[in-house]
Amino acid sequence: MTNIIAIVGQTATGKTKLALELAKKHNGELINFDSRQIYKYLDIITGKDKDVLTMKQWNNITIWLYDIVTPNQYFSSFDFVKLVTPIIEDIKKRGKTPILVGGTYLYLKHLLYGIDDNNSPPNFKLRNELNNKTVKELQNILTKLDVQSFNRLNNSDVNNPRRLMRRIEIASTTKKRTYIRSDLKRTDLPNTFIGLRYKDKSKLRQVIIKRVEERLKNGAIDEVKKLLKISYTENDPGLKTIGYQQIIKYLNKEITMEKAVEDWVNKEVQYAKRQLTFMKSDKNISWREI
Repeated sequence: MTNIIAIVGQTATGKTKLALELAKKHNGELINFDSRQIYKYLDIITGKDKDVLTMKQWNNITIWLYDIVTPNQYFSSFDFVKLVTPIIEDIKKRGKTPILVGGTYLYLKHLLYGIDDNNSPPNFKLRNELNNKTVKELQNILTKLDVQSFNRLNNSDVNNPRRLMRRIEIASTTKKRTYIRSDLKRTDLPNTFIGLRYKDKSKLRQVIIKRVEERLKNGAIDEVKKLLKISYTENDPGLKTIGYQQIIKYLNKEITMEKAVEDWVNKEVQYAKRQLTFMKSDKNISWREI
């Protein structure tokens, strides 16, 4: 049986570097499951540009599921499972090792353990109506529509407007729910399942501050200006992302640059902490501290 490797972890823990090392060692190909790096044109703020440069230094090891949708497209964990399953099978058939790497554990969880979803089609009219709702308003709407669905959400999901909107969309379409599994068999689950986290929690903030400073220096503001110039907006799914939201507010003169950076760092730290809380519930992950 072909080995499957999965690498998860908090923001800025070196997941890509480890994945490349393992790809070199095990004749592998990488599969991205970072929900921010699946989007085209979102390069600097997501760190994609740095990852691509790193990969080039490793003799162009193949990586899948980068740049697959535009910023105005919604992309769910169901979409991820649908795309990634045949990719894994293709890699295995060619005698190579699939190496899943990323920080969006929800995508990986749904691939490995199934999806509580009914594959409801997108309802763009409803999404437009929900776009300007606060998180609290979205929570209230979902609670009224499907309290059981709301109660199943973890702390990360319950505070994530995109995931709340998707649950509302599903609940509005039908009350019937099904449990969707990927085509992976239990025997095909990762033989190696690595999680990366910080041993010293104070180091997390330091690393994130450094990354934010680097991305600003590398042209983060110009990246956002370019996206807005080609008619993408702050309400597009891809731009409802940490970093982009703060810079858009700065460009709209809603906040100062100093405030934008502060909010960006704080949001990244909060996200990294939620990542760890979410992943720690998976007892199959073997943790490495850095």
